[in-house]
Amino acid sequence: MHRRGVGAGAIAKKKLAEAKYKERGTVLAEDQLAQMSKQLDMFKTNLEEFASKHKQEIRKNPEFRVQFQDMCATIGVDPLASGKGFWSEMLGVGDFYYELGVQIIEVCLALKHRNGGLITLEELHQQVLKGRGKFAQDVSQDDLIRAIKKLKALGTGFGIIPVSGTYLIQSVPAELNMDHTVVLQLAEKNGYVTVSDIKASLRWETERARQVLEHLLKEGLAWLDLQAPGEAHYWLPGLFTDLYSQEITAEEAREALP
Repeated sequence: MHRRGVGAGAIAKKKLAEAKYKERGTVLAEDQLAQMSKQLDMFKTNLEEFASKHKQEIRKNPEFRVQFQDMCATIGVDPLASGKGFWSEMLGVGDFYYELGVQIIEVCLALKHRNGGLITLEELHQQVLKGRGKFAQDVSQDDLIRAIKKLKALGTGFGIIPVSGTYLIQSVPAELNMDHTVVLQLAEKNGYVTVSDIKASLRWETERARQVLEHLLKEGLAWLDLQAPGEAHYWLPGLFTDLYSQEITAEEAREALP
């Protein structure tokens, strides 16, 4: 009986100790959270001061703007998340990317009859710069990607497809899966692709290759050349830049709007 009493007391002491450790752990976790929250507030305050001091550089210098966006991302701040508030009033970045998004839509609509709704990021960048004029605020390819991501979030049919170290911009609401993306990447070298190319490079069955190509044709993203030597060529007009040597003026872009 005596030993049982000691055993029960030891268990009770152990449970009490565990409860105290747990309580202490909770207090430490709350302290750490409070300190992290305080640090985050300090970082945000410093970021706002930095933005106020360098707002002209952020507006005018694309490289500086990229670095600033990266700084914001490290602490979970998105200057583009709202059209109102400190960031919009101080930097005007919300308005900048909104206006850039409108320009991107205008260019893509103006070129849609030529490329079917696919355009390389480089060509889009070139056309946007032409439309902005010599004295407008400079724009980088990173700016274009950020603006397109905002357009994509609005459900406008815009998408970004990685191709050989660059990107294809999709401006039509076509459903493209991984098979379509891989074929677009394969066609990037020559601007076209054939069923044999797909079978040899991707080791696909003929029917799978044909289904992907037929879908691209149906969506207007590819052109079929039945007079090509050997077998039919499926051209991706968004991938060959010679068609885009003609300058697209602002007036032409606006005329393309519905």
